[in-house]
Amino acid sequence: MKKSRGRTGRKRRRKHLQSFMDGVNCSHKLEYIKLKKWLKDRGFEDRNLRPAQFLDTGRGLMTTKALQVRDLIISLPEKCLITTSTVLSSYLGEYFMKWKPPVSPLIALCTFLIAEKHAGEKSQWKPYLDVLPKTYACPVCLEDDVVNLLPEPLRGKAQEQRMMVHELYMSSRAFFSSLQPLFAENTGTIFNYSALKWAWCTVNTRTIYMKHSQRECFSLEPDVYALAPYLDLLNHSPNVQVKAEFNEKTRSYEIWTNSQCKKYEEVFICYGPHDNQRLLLEYGFTATENPHSSVCVLSDTLLRYFPPLDKQRNAKVSILKDHNFLENLTFGWDGPSWRLLTSLKLLSLGADEFTCWRRTLLGDLISARNEQQTLNITAKICHFLIEETQHTLLQISQLKRNKENLKTQLALVEALHLEDLKILQKSAEILCNLNMAT
Repeated sequence: MKKSRGRTGRKRRRKHLQSFMDGVNCSHKLEYIKLKKWLKDRGFEDRNLRPAQFLDTGRGLMTTKALQVRDLIISLPEKCLITTSTVLSSYLGEYFMKWKPPVSPLIALCTFLIAEKHAGEKSQWKPYLDVLPKTYACPVCLEDDVVNLLPEPLRGKAQEQRMMVHELYMSSRAFFSSLQPLFAENTGTIFNYSALKWAWCTVNTRTIYMKHSQRECFSLEPDVYALAPYLDLLNHSPNVQVKAEFNEKTRSYEIWTNSQCKKYEEVFICYGPHDNQRLLLEYGFTATENPHSSVCVLSDTLLRYFPPLDKQRNAKVSILKDHNFLENLTFGWDGPSWRLLTSLKLLSLGADEFTCWRRTLLGDLISARNEQQTLNITAKICHFLIEETQHTLLQISQLKRNKENLKTQLALVEALHLEDLKILQKSAEILCNLNMAT
């Protein structure tokens, strides 16, 4: 008897684990009940999607029926969307109308989100605001210690993002002050830098693309944002295809699937063919085994393997610069990119081969010696990057032990470097096979 009870217990545990891998239905939670009721009042009906918690992706939407190619995933009525029209028709509208010089559509949406969040129970958008993330993992929200561990060129772009958002805040403070008549508290405490970072991340990570006509009360930046409650619970996968657009006839934003999805599985959409560095920069997450991911090779790394005594070295570097061959050099899942190999072939040209540099850029075979040297140096660069990545991963694991408060942020950067390591190891394997073949 005891033995069979143990087997039943194991079965139950396995079943529980399986259900968690599929996704744990969260539609019974109060915030989702309120959100669904709120959406229903605005004309949104949905019987197939349920909020759920997934092991790999966190919060998302699962389907209660199998989806076939060209099935409609979701149709969200215009009344549910937050756009600049929503902002202008609110109590904030007149303030945007009279402010000069006009603010951007982005700042209009950020201002609206901060003001509505501050309104609390009085906000008619509260059920939506309650399910928005409290924090984000875009570089603008990461601690300096974490940003310093990002790989180049992402680190540089992260610094740019942080400066840009800070400048956005500084340049908007005068406008925020003009809203003082609407609030009992000082606008400086409501519209602070932390609040703007949260609102900016909400708009940057969650809006759908929807073109709006230009208005004089806004600056000339494109007005292409719409926040889409419930729809924005759909997570990204690089392996699915969808068709998404605003349907003028139904006045709804619709998403149609071009992939199949089994019953009770997570429904994914695709944000675009982004590599992991772009996903982390724009959305604050990475995708495992992302087919679009690659590891960047900086020109400094490239040139350290070529002797400074080579009389033609400067001329070779100038040629590569002039033909834009010192940028976008990468290792991918299928090994070194054609651009990387071509740059290395040109740098490997012997003194007697230098006149052939044009043929090299066209991909012609110059000599067996040139091919072999190129492969050897590519392998050295790959191994150097593997060691560099392993060193960074060691730093991350030490920081995780010492700084408990940064664990979540560090785990994100760790995932990025682990994916890079896999790509580099795969490339090293490909190069080894190529070397054996030659």
